[in-house]
Amino acid sequence: MNAFAGTSAYYRRFRPGIPVALAALLDQAAPTGSPRRLLDIGSCPGLVVRALLPYFDDLFAVDAEPGMLTEAEAMLRPALDAAHRLQLRHALAEDFLPPEGWQPHLVTCGRVFHWLNQPRFLDQLNEYLAPDGVVAIFSDRSLWTVGTPWQQAAREVVQDFLGEQRKAGDGVFSAPGPSYEEVLRASAFSHVTSAVVPVRRQWKISQVLGYLYSTSFAAPHLFGDRRDAFELAVTNALAPFAVSGVLAEDNAFTVLTAHRASAHEGR
Repeated sequence: MNAFAGTSAYYRRFRPGIPVALAALLDQAAPTGSPRRLLDIGSCPGLVVRALLPYFDDLFAVDAEPGMLTEAEAMLRPALDAAHRLQLRHALAEDFLPPEGWQPHLVTCGRVFHWLNQPRFLDQLNEYLAPDGVVAIFSDRSLWTVGTPWQQAAREVVQDFLGEQRKAGDGVFSAPGPSYEEVLRASAFSHVTSAVVPVRRQWKISQVLGYLYSTSFAAPHLFGDRRDAFELAVTNALAPFAVSGVLAEDNAFTVLTAHRASAHEGR
């Protein structure tokens, strides 16, 4: 089973999108073009595409989970105007090839790079990315890895119900390999720039539950007939931390942008 099977509706409703500052950074990192082309890998319900609509007019969203593409269609189509062209494709990132002659100026991998066969994906990407194109890899910290007391309390409830080891759908989350920067520098996209974009969020407890159901480590089907008990346990664990019903979170997106060394030399 896909690690995100059954999570797509929750992902669309409860996962935070990318901040305006990150969208602007990606716009500045990518070359111009007409049409200006964006390829979003692991698009999920299209959160990254939606944030980049002001900057790109020829858009391709790729995801391995059909339910995510259904949500992306519902989210993105109403936001498009006549100047935009959107294509969606059900495919693994490592297998995807765009239509002949279609070369993206920016390829985004938001919260997805861990799930890929990274060297294979980057080798494939080298075949079709525009000569001066940019690949951007970015993610914020998940509830599993951040350390505020209320987030630790929520993670402990998940562990009480599903076990100490982090789940990935019906499987187990694998240990990280080399750093993303190392992987990029070993690929054709060896010129790498890094940045950090801070973000502050406020959550209601119901939104935290929705967020948990959008993840691979707390996907709804993992709880079986214990979902009601899980929701009550999360609510009881988080209530002492809420101030006027609100839980505060300070997070940050780590962003790597990379392009071919030859493209850098030509700038």
